[in-house]
Amino acid sequence: EIEAYGDTVNIIKEPTVSVSSYTRGGHINIQNLADDQLQLVVDQANAFAFKVDDILREQADIDFMNEAANDAAQNMKIAIEQDVFANVAAGSSLTDINATPANITASTVLGHILDAGQQLDENNIPEDGRFMIINPAVATVLKQSELRQAYLTGDNVSPLRNGFIGTVDRFNMYVSNNLSTTSGVTSGLYGHPKAVAYASQMTNTETVRLESSFGDGVRGLSVYGYKVILPTAIGEFKLQTA
Repeated sequence: EIEAYGDTVNIIKEPTVSVSSYTRGGHINIQNLADDQLQLVVDQANAFAFKVDDILREQADIDFMNEAANDAAQNMKIAIEQDVFANVAAGSSLTDINATPANITASTVLGHILDAGQQLDENNIPEDGRFMIINPAVATVLKQSELRQAYLTGDNVSPLRNGFIGTVDRFNMYVSNNLSTTSGVTSGLYGHPKAVAYASQMTNTETVRLESSFGDGVRGLSVYGYKVILPTAIGEFKLQTA
């Protein structure tokens, strides 16, 4: 349980089981599984604070404080995603599949997805649960590609008709507007969930009566941390639309 900024979370690494040949009547060596641990430091924090004036609260036709709190929580989520998406690929050991990005078009976008899948295949990363995160512009290009043919996604209905990108080359496709963008080039992410450890906690949310005015102050603090624990299971590629 995370209680405060700076806490440490102990993560037990997934065991690695050796496989050996066997002949009838042969001897089987029993392997002792290692319980190695990694430490994840909760070293990031975001906060919000706002004032709800008594007069405003009385005159508003909505629950102003509750609506503001919900908006703060949503913006907190966006801020965390932007941080994680911008930095998590630094822990990858995979080679950039397009270090010098060319314009991605309807005829080339599927090739980039296939290259990413090949990298994970070559590192024996499980197929089940793979993900790819792209920005809205690339999602539009993708829907204009051969993906409109339903058989490429295994769906009964073309994504061009139902609006759901679905699974492409074993990747669960996600669209996010929070990917890191520099000079018009967006960094997309792909990999497997086992690549990254993440922990977060909303440690403080409190309402205080303000001394200098008639109103309440609401503030909250969220702490989190993340760490790449399997460098061969996370990758980044540059997305640039024409």
